[in-house]
Amino acid sequence: MTNRTYREVRLAARPTGPVTDDLFEIVEVPVPEPGPGQVLVRNTHMGLGAVMRSLMDEHNDVPIPSYEVGAPLHGHAIGEVVAAPGTDLNPGDLVEHQLGWREYALLDADAATRLDPDLMPDPAAYLSQGATALMGIERGAEVRPGDTVFVTGAAGGVGTLAGQVARQFGAARVIGSTGSQQKADRLIKELGYDAVVIRGAGPIEEQLREAAPDGIDAVFDNVGGEQLEAALALANRDARVAIVGALASQLSPDGTTAKVAVDSLSLLIRSITLRGIALYKHLDLIPQWNRRFAAGLRDGTLTFPHARLQGLEQAPRALRELTEGRHLGAVVVEL
Repeated sequence: MTNRTYREVRLAARPTGPVTDDLFEIVEVPVPEPGPGQVLVRNTHMGLGAVMRSLMDEHNDVPIPSYEVGAPLHGHAIGEVVAAPGTDLNPGDLVEHQLGWREYALLDADAATRLDPDLMPDPAAYLSQGATALMGIERGAEVRPGDTVFVTGAAGGVGTLAGQVARQFGAARVIGSTGSQQKADRLIKELGYDAVVIRGAGPIEEQLREAAPDGIDAVFDNVGGEQLEAALALANRDARVAIVGALASQLSPDGTTAKVAVDSLSLLIRSITLRGIALYKHLDLIPQWNRRFAAGLRDGTLTFPHARLQGLEQAPRALRELTEGRHLGAVVVEL
């Protein structure tokens, strides 16, 4: 190996509001030598998610440790094994792990998962958030043939795939929500959404009532707040609501929680199911999703909407733009 140093992104300070570039610092450090049972990986791609904004706070409500000031950030990444003494991994193997935000990663062998380099037509597709989409559609909202489905946060890395998966499960009408007319147009033209409600373009419930005159059977909620309230107001009898994210709270500019008023008697009368569901309890879906996604990408029945930025130095910008809603689909940094 010719590289003697590599770059990593560290958290320079805790945010007091939105993500800004000065919260990060890029540091050059020596490439470590792996010991027995360890793996040195040259990272090739890393994925970003809105949850990373929550992890920048000292305390958070998600089951992932917060980032430490002065230490490198972490997150989903894939890369090639450089050395792995005393393990069953070999140099050149493609692996995934959770030590992104750096060009090289040193980790224990059991923290790296070997990937099939020939499965995906694009290795970056391993960084999709599709397992979460599949979980919410299949096990959370239990989408059935003929359903009208509402996906909040439809233009994000999860939502752009959730709408596609809902179709695979037989949804007759798929409605999304997003923050701009431009994204709404793309969701309809490129990703098969039938209608899209737009945050800031008037009361969500009124827009949703027009988009779903016969009500909603299944809800995939990434957002919470007003959008979840609107979905509950229009939910049909026996509707299933999967609460998969809480972006209205996670990305709140002032840090406030977007609370939802729930009429429990109305939900009871309509036999509506609300289910909070998180991927860490459904990890068996990850290999299932990878096989489904690879097949869909190859036969054209699924697409991978994403923005791809080049170089580790673009990672802070990528997270800032993700939290600002600048991109459609997932956000990936190619290292």
